[in-house]
Amino acid sequence: MSFKPQIKVPATYMRGGTSKGVFFKLTDLPEAAQVAGEARDRLLLRVIGSPDPYGKQTDGMGGATSSTSKTVIVSKASVPDHDVDYLFGQVSIDKPFVDWSGNCGNLTAAVGSFAISSGLVNPERIPENGICVVRIWQSNIKKTIIAHVPITNGEVQETGDFELDGVTFPAAEVKIEFVEPVSGDTPMFPTGNLVDTLDVPEVGTFNATMITAGIPTIFLNAAELPQALFNGGNGENGAYNGTELQTNINSDAQALEMFEKIRAYGAIAMGLITDIEEAKTRQHTPKVAFVAPAKPYTSSSGKDITENDIDLNVRALSMGLLHHAMMGTAAVAIATASAIPGTLVNLAAGSGERDSVRFGHPSGTLKVGAEVEQVEGQWKAKKVIMSRSARVLMEGNIRVPFE
Repeated sequence: MSFKPQIKVPATYMRGGTSKGVFFKLTDLPEAAQVAGEARDRLLLRVIGSPDPYGKQTDGMGGATSSTSKTVIVSKASVPDHDVDYLFGQVSIDKPFVDWSGNCGNLTAAVGSFAISSGLVNPERIPENGICVVRIWQSNIKKTIIAHVPITNGEVQETGDFELDGVTFPAAEVKIEFVEPVSGDTPMFPTGNLVDTLDVPEVGTFNATMITAGIPTIFLNAAELPQALFNGGNGENGAYNGTELQTNINSDAQALEMFEKIRAYGAIAMGLITDIEEAKTRQHTPKVAFVAPAKPYTSSSGKDITENDIDLNVRALSMGLLHHAMMGTAAVAIATASAIPGTLVNLAAGSGERDSVRFGHPSGTLKVGAEVEQVEGQWKAKKVIMSRSARVLMEGNIRVPFE
């Protein structure tokens, strides 16, 4: 019996923010994978090494976490006044599907750099030294993102002294602007309320702020989560208090099951799905997060975070597990919600008006800014700004069995 050899596909392995992913130019993909569909998904699954019943992605480029099981496809812009289209695919680790329902805010930081280095940005727009403004069309969510990429001697500057909690080494700072992260015809709060009462069968009833900025996100109060389900909480009587690390939650199967139920019923309340079973094939969105007032803790790296370092604590789950830091898109949701008086995020941060917020996450802290306004009784997000970093880890060819 003879088998066809592997194919070679030009690719770049990059870190963006606290995530890693495999980046492709659309035109470098096999012809069958240059269009959305089964062939593309099959290729990306094989590239990453999924589905893997062992949960390790040993036979692929994935790192066996939601933060490292990611793919990006970049192409010339299809929308006027933009440089490139950016399409993100979140690859499931143990199931055979790629979720195209949302963006990755962390990998967004690497898109501008990849676009410049790949020749997708007009050379006339790239300064010899300074900042190159890359206008990105985020194809998953149909939104504009602006990346400010540092350039030295005509090339992307990747090294620097900017430190990002959740990333071991310093690098060059890349400022990211998420422009109008909620579409004009899409309500920021799908239910029409800043705070809802969310009923989850067999789990409980609690307050929730459900918002669509950045990525659909369900915010809960840590103190209201049902204590009986928790085996590793840090608060009184086993309740969570927002200072938890991954080991407190990801080792608790009962808690993970509870959060997934909350996510599924929240998705229905937000109008993202119509049947609870649909949540199984929409793992990337919505996200579920819980908030609490500022409280000191020791981060996963051993760094001491004081109450004065932050405005509140936030913990978020991605693809069924507590994230080791914070998803970039969830940070957009946090920034936006914090700027709107009355949301659970705003209340946890001390309430009132604000244009920026610094929150604690498992790896440390992050500051994000947001510009919001109220138009005819409806809240609108004009812009969310944050800083990230990115760099190329490897470039060349991916070898993959593919027909």
